[in-house]
Amino acid sequence: MHEYSLVLALFDRVKEEADHKAARSVRTVVVSVGELSGVEPDLLAQAFVIAKPGTCCAEAELKLETVEAKWQCSSCQAPLTQSDELICERCQAPGRLVQGGDILLIRVVLEV
Repeated sequence: MHEYSLVLALFDRVKEEADHKAARSVRTVVVSVGELSGVEPDLLAQAFVIAKPGTCCAEAELKLETVEAKWQCSSCQAPLTQSDELICERCQAPGRLVQGGDILLIRVVLEV
C-alpha cells in the first residue's frame, strides 16, 4: 500500500512546517487527491489513522478534497472530455491532463 509511504512523507512535511512556526500541535491537515493521482482516498485516510500515533499529527484530523480530472487540447487549449478520446475535434491535437493528477498538501492548521 503506497498510501502508507505517502502518509509518512506527509508527516515529514507537516513536521517541517510545525517546527518552522514553533507550533504546539497540529490540528488539521488538508490534502487534495486527484482522480488520476493513483491514490485511493479511503486507503490514504486509513494509513493516516494507523501511522499518526507518536507523530506530530497524533491529534490531527485529515480532511481530503477530491479533484476531478480535467483535460484540454495541447494546442488550442479547448476543454476535452474522456468521451472525446482525448483528441481535439477542432485541431486534432492530443489532449493533456490539466487537473486531477496530483496529490497536494493544501493546508495545515497549527496551534501555536
